[in-house]
Amino acid sequence: MTTYTITLQNCAFFARHGVHDEEEFLGQRFFVDAELDVVAGEALESDSINDTVNYGIAFAVIEQIVTGKRRYLIEALALDIAKGLCETFPQVRRAKITVRKPNAPVPGVLDFVQVSIEHFA
Repeated sequence: MTTYTITLQNCAFFARHGVHDEEEFLGQRFFVDAELDVVAGEALESDSINDTVNYGIAFAVIEQIVTGKRRYLIEALALDIAKGLCETFPQVRRAKITVRKPNAPVPGVLDFVQVSIEHFA
């Protein structure tokens, strides 16, 4: 069996996730990386977009989930993204999702808070 990996890196969205009320009120940008391990099937020989993960559709799935309902934890957000991608693309065997939150309410200076999860279909 042949597999390959498709990565969507640093997808940016405005959303209102977080535990604190001001995070819902103000909102902020979130950044998502999606690493998808795909069973090749016919895609490598057919050279057809219909046999692989369509990047545009994958981006739209991520966007819909990130900008949809509020989640308190970015861990839950990451898992929902992974599940959504695996449901949309049955040829995905593993989805590793990383969510970055640059404006996390912490008492200090940092670049971002990041959570990564792996989901196996």
